Amino acid sequence: MPLQGGRLEIVKRMKSRVCDLLNIEYPIFQGAMARISDASLASAVSEAGGLGIIAGGTAPVEVIRAEVRKTKELTKKPFGVNIMLLSEFADDMAKMVCEEGVKVVTTGAGAPGKYMEMWKSHGIKVIPVVPSVAIAKRMVRSGADAVIAEGTESGGHVGELTTMVLVPQVVDAVDVPVIAAGGIADGRGVAAAFMLGAEAVQVGTRFLTAYECTVHQNYKQKVLGAKDIDTVVTGRSTGHPVRTLKNKLSRKFVELEAVGAPVQELEQLGVGALAKAVVHGDMEFGSVMAGQIAALVNKEQSCKDIILEMLHEAEQLMAQRG
Repeated sequence: MPLQGGRLEIVKRMKSRVCDLLNIEYPIFQGAMARISDASLASAVSEAGGLGIIAGGTAPVEVIRAEVRKTKELTKKPFGVNIMLLSEFADDMAKMVCEEGVKVVTTGAGAPGKYMEMWKSHGIKVIPVVPSVAIAKRMVRSGADAVIAEGTESGGHVGELTTMVLVPQVVDAVDVPVIAAGGIADGRGVAAAFMLGAEAVQVGTRFLTAYECTVHQNYKQKVLGAKDIDTVVTGRSTGHPVRTLKNKLSRKFVELEAVGAPVQELEQLGVGALAKAVVHGDMEFGSVMAGQIAALVNKEQSCKDIILEMLHEAEQLMAQRG
């Protein structure tokens, strides 16, 4: 289906506040995946008209600063940085995005209130990830420009509410744009999110298999081969639940949690596990974070093709239903 007038008609009809707010062409965010969402992926998504996001995770600030500078060399379009507020480097990261002229910050694992004044003074749009209505309201009161309502279907760290339930409640509760996340990987998910009241979507797992994603090829193949019941949530007993694809590591977590293993033992089991998967391609003892939607991800594509395919499909579905 050819583009009409250089833009998808669905975007014109929606007149998304998110696109106007961030000066992006399409209402698609790329999820911030720790150790995965780097300059290569973020710049490709931004170049394709979405919002690429560099994941801060627990990395030292200079590592992320280098990714920000690489991204600025690869694209002149808007991109964001995700700051994990529990990171020991959060304060440094908060200052770095100001120093580097980053225009969008998404946050997770905490409240960004103490940074708001500094970020706003530097013209940064702040968009926290929220797992509940109460937290969404709190973020808006603190000055958030929009919120990402992320359901438990997503990969990585998750909350309890599903996307289908969470998004409309957050939409009803706040007056800023809501970005839907969790379980979205094709046009059907995009259309459903729009129908729930979201004005954009955030996509993580599908971008794992993008050509521009630098994750180990074993990781990509694990996602491409996933079935509907191949994810599991571990770590609920630690207060930090994580959704991953099932493997020997996840089974060990499940066994230990079942017998009430101490938090310290569980945390030790996870040390370095993400790097094992992302960098070294260890699909048995690495932490292979991916969402429940992985079963619908069945091919490698460019970021541009992913974005356009999702929006074309969403446009067709919404047109068929009036």
